[in-house]
Amino acid sequence: MKPLVLVMGVSGAGKSTVGGLLAERLGLPFADADSFHPPANIAKMRRGEPLTDADRWPWLDAIGSWVDARTAEGSGGVVTCSALRRAYRERLRAGRPALRLLYLAGEPALIGARQAARPGHFMPASLMASQFATLEEPTPEEGAILVSVAPPPEDVVDAAIGRLQDAGASSSPA
Repeated sequence: MKPLVLVMGVSGAGKSTVGGLLAERLGLPFADADSFHPPANIAKMRRGEPLTDADRWPWLDAIGSWVDARTAEGSGGVVTCSALRRAYRERLRAGRPALRLLYLAGEPALIGARQAARPGHFMPASLMASQFATLEEPTPEEGAILVSVAPPPEDVVDAAIGRLQDAGASSSPA
């Protein structure tokens, strides 16, 4: 079975970059969680307003549906999602035992600098504090694979592939 990987972390951690590179290296379909947000969520974030759980549930369910479709077709896949709270991860993993969590972890100063350097992204740097305040780091029983985002993205992907292989959740690169 091809791997199903959820790349998680705060905004600016590099989910889109690392997720895209990881999918490319493993020859898997890729989806960025940002593309699943309804326009109302994006407008809210552009205004600097954090999303509520009521805003997030349909978004999380849409991501889960993407994972279900990849499972049904046997293609595997890599999808990004902040998945900051355990409840969000549980919702995404419910009935999806093959979905592996890849947690991109980094210090607020590093991630804040990277986020500030992203021109035109709808998530303003002003929401960085709320991202870290909301973050419930995965616990050992969640089985998340933790990778530091301090190195360059290619090195982060190398580390992720190694850890996914160690966990038995990675195919050989295509």
